[in-house]
Amino acid sequence: MALVSTVVLVVTGYAWTSLRDLGSGLSTSDVTAGPGADSSTDILLVGKDSRTDAQGNPLPQEVLDKLRAGDNEASLTDTLILLHIPKDRSRAVAYSIPRDSYVELADNYGQHKINSTFGRAKSEAAEDLREQGVTNSAELERRSAEAGRGLLVDTVEDLTGVGIDHYAEVNLLGFYKLTKAVGGVEVCLKDPVDDPYSGADFPAGRQTISGSDALAFVRQRHGLPRGGLDRVVRQQAFLAGLARSMLDTGTLANPNKLNTLFDSLQRSIVLDQGWDVLTFAQQMQGLAGGNITFDTIPVENPAYNTPEGEAIKIDPDEVRDTIRRGNKGIPPKPAPPAYLTDATVTVDNTTDITGLASRVSDDLTEADLSVAAAGNADPRSNSRVTYAPGSDKAARYVADELDGLPTTRDPGLTDGQVRVLLADDYDGPGAEDSFSPSQPLQLDGPHSQAPATPKPSDDAITASGIPCVN
Repeated sequence: MALVSTVVLVVTGYAWTSLRDLGSGLSTSDVTAGPGADSSTDILLVGKDSRTDAQGNPLPQEVLDKLRAGDNEASLTDTLILLHIPKDRSRAVAYSIPRDSYVELADNYGQHKINSTFGRAKSEAAEDLREQGVTNSAELERRSAEAGRGLLVDTVEDLTGVGIDHYAEVNLLGFYKLTKAVGGVEVCLKDPVDDPYSGADFPAGRQTISGSDALAFVRQRHGLPRGGLDRVVRQQAFLAGLARSMLDTGTLANPNKLNTLFDSLQRSIVLDQGWDVLTFAQQMQGLAGGNITFDTIPVENPAYNTPEGEAIKIDPDEVRDTIRRGNKGIPPKPAPPAYLTDATVTVDNTTDITGLASRVSDDLTEADLSVAAAGNADPRSNSRVTYAPGSDKAARYVADELDGLPTTRDPGLTDGQVRVLLADDYDGPGAEDSFSPSQPLQLDGPHSQAPATPKPSDDAITASGIPCVN
């Protein structure tokens, strides 16, 4: 279930100026503290596997049949996307968080798959409300869902290091009706699929899908080469297709289509209270499809064994660094070579320069190298990198990071060990203190210019084309 309706909200909502009464029909939630101190905007987009509408009312069976939605008592958030829009509104970057990411939940809930966050807090809150005498099912649904949203926002903030300014949630019904209202979205598959679990039955190649077919397209994970990770890419491709359709076609100029579109949103979307979506969307008018980038947070192990079964292992520090770089327009760091996995680096300072080994170790750690120890050694005249037999590639990688130090094979080192020896001739990274004579201190801070739009990583998806996906 992809969160397509929020793309309409933040990208094409400026057309709503002729329909100002739309906001009065939307459900809202007191789930965020509102915009932060900086002028950028971070929005949590949530796709909810829910059998109720936005007001908490159960969907009729005939509607569930159209959605091809089986029985599911759990309140799962099967799509989580963190959307960042910088101050100048020139671009947008969306980070998908796989539903099976194994993370530390906020408020001492422990480690679990992130898609269970909403449901855990919701279930606990519902039990408390029943004990307080609340019996109306719609009221129970609404009030317990508030607790679920709160824990979800807190957990994503802890994981990403980003303060959430706004929240937007859509359910199965909203997705179904929205894709029908826009006349479908064009997608492309590398191979044909036939999955009885999701109902996905599509040929290879380009095709336009909507309604229940669109739901099946974005929900399929069985039978895909990478399972849930390929489903994330499917969702990104669909979102990109919707954004492209909204930006490049005549949908926004067609009153009938707009009315149908807005009607589909009122029963199926939840926004945070106080979000003036019309004003915000007007600020987004100049955004072009090619400046909307979809990517996925880095994954450490896609088949990680946990007490709850197989999950996706992620490194929160790596997630925060990736998002920080992407938000600032810094290209992603290239992945380190595979042969570094088994290499262990030690750094020894043979000079009388205090802290040299520590500074060089920090530089190597920033380059994704595993530094086991930093210390001192007997004086020597030349700097070099020595290595155990079979670790020559790792040694050359380390030497290149230190401005091309010479390398020497050392049979006395154990398997995988690489040793950096720093002498008085060393003038590479870490050799100078933070204040260098060639870089005078500026009391008014460093002069900077706005970063250029980053080039997406090889697997990133933008709204400027129709990518073929698994």
